[in-house]
Amino acid sequence: MHEVFHKSSEESAVTVETSPTSRALLALELIQANPGVTADRLADTLGVTERAARRYVGILREAEIPILSARGPYGGYTVGRGVRLPPLIFSATEALGLVMAALDAHYDATDPADPMGSALGKILRALPEPVARQAEMVRRTARTVPDRYGARPDPATTAQLVQACANRQLVRLGYRSEAGTEWVTRVEPWSVVSRHGRWYLLCRLVRSRGIRTYRLDRVQSVELLDDQFEPPEDLDAVTTLEENMAAGWEFAAEVVIDAPLERVADWVPRSIGRLEPIDEGSCRLVGTTSTPDWYAEMLAALPVGFRIVGGDELRAAARTLGERMLAAAAQPAVHSEASTP
Repeated sequence: MHEVFHKSSEESAVTVETSPTSRALLALELIQANPGVTADRLADTLGVTERAARRYVGILREAEIPILSARGPYGGYTVGRGVRLPPLIFSATEALGLVMAALDAHYDATDPADPMGSALGKILRALPEPVARQAEMVRRTARTVPDRYGARPDPATTAQLVQACANRQLVRLGYRSEAGTEWVTRVEPWSVVSRHGRWYLLCRLVRSRGIRTYRLDRVQSVELLDDQFEPPEDLDAVTTLEENMAAGWEFAAEVVIDAPLERVADWVPRSIGRLEPIDEGSCRLVGTTSTPDWYAEMLAALPVGFRIVGGDELRAAARTLGERMLAAAAQPAVHSEASTP
């Protein structure tokens, strides 16, 4: 025989909850606390009909929560192995915060095929009606301007790399650079970092031991390997990422800047190269890039003089940019009245 089914102290709250999803969550709590509970006992505790209790179990199953059932005198409902979910109790402010965070990240929060849209839908369906109504209104009516510099990686690829970082597991990585060069390499995945709308893998090459930063949206393939590694102690992933973003790309960049390093450090981000002092009045910028055109535009913004002393591709890009600027600043041709049709 079943053990006596004890009603929890939350039973008193049942009478004031009217949302089916709220009652479904209460049913989940009761099933978790009393494995083997029958539909009629669920109905009695929830203060509803047995048919309604079965409907709440159906809502939980639609939300992909594995509610198992067994027939017979010793049967009843149980939660599938390995699942232990707390109730989703959000305030209106917290629910709106989740929706706004998804929109800030430029996800399509209304698309059920999008992982974020699907997850938000499940959360909102589990909330009490007054709370869910406000969050759903924002989700369906608010719009965001896409970040043209942002890039969203494939969630499956991201999950694999996060798992590899957590397990300290070597990875064979296929990559395609912005310049179109493709390669495959083995790396130690140290950390996955989100920076200014883009996601990066901070890693160390197994063969050369060089530190690299790869954009996740440019990763072509991921293969988890059996070998393990040990990351550096006290790793500051964000700082290390920024210090190494200009390492290991196809095109060299070496620039002498006519200003002391202390001043230039305020103008040049660490992500485009390493600054070295030359003397009191000048310093050197050393790095690599996959996009010489973009690098030349960054240099053109410097408020002091500079000279490109290394990197043919960068020189060519700077020359093209300079010619464009000269053409834009050229004196326009003056047409006489006689020549005007």
